[in-house]
Amino acid sequence: MKLKHFGLILSMTMVMFLAACGNNPAENMYTHMEKAVVLEEVFEQQQEPLIVAEKKEHELYEQIIKLGMSEYEEIVDLSQQAIAIVQERKQLMDKEKMSIEAGYEEFLNIEPEIEELKDEELKNFALQLKETMTNRHESYQVLYDEYDMALSLDEELYTMLQQEDLTIDELQEKIDEINEAYERVMEAKDVFNELTEAYNEKKKEFYTIAELDITFVD
Repeated sequence: MKLKHFGLILSMTMVMFLAACGNNPAENMYTHMEKAVVLEEVFEQQQEPLIVAEKKEHELYEQIIKLGMSEYEEIVDLSQQAIAIVQERKQLMDKEKMSIEAGYEEFLNIEPEIEELKDEELKNFALQLKETMTNRHESYQVLYDEYDMALSLDEELYTMLQQEDLTIDELQEKIDEINEAYERVMEAKDVFNELTEAYNEKKKEFYTIAELDITFVD
């Protein structure tokens, strides 16, 4: 039996620098959108620790399933260590979510600026940009919820492994449930990454249409 774990690697927005600008709605939008990028840096910082924690947990799982019930005390000890790592992953995800929420709240400050845009074509494009970011934010919530559910199932698994009367069928049923949960995580991650890429492209195009003096840095 093997438990599948998937690293959660999420795309971040591009960094862009404004070479020179005055005081107009498009420039104000730029300020809010790039401040949102900075606020999402905490989100990016959680990715490597999450991957490391997932790897450690999987290594513990592999150790556990190789042990027999004659080594029950060691199984309990390893399972408790694994639960601690699951809780660590939960904390990392919560930090990640707070960063995403802070960035989105800052992004929403563009709304009154959009209304001040005089060029209708630019305003319509700005509204599309806002819609894309809103869809991205909603997709992250789905991703967070799916990952949180998977973490809960992980914790249930390691609690079960501490039961001396656990049957193979019960264990396999839980593993199947966990694998299905992580498949949903991967699907949600793909949607989020696609919308992140779409938002980045639209943001870059908006800056170009608005004729802002921008230097783009990947």
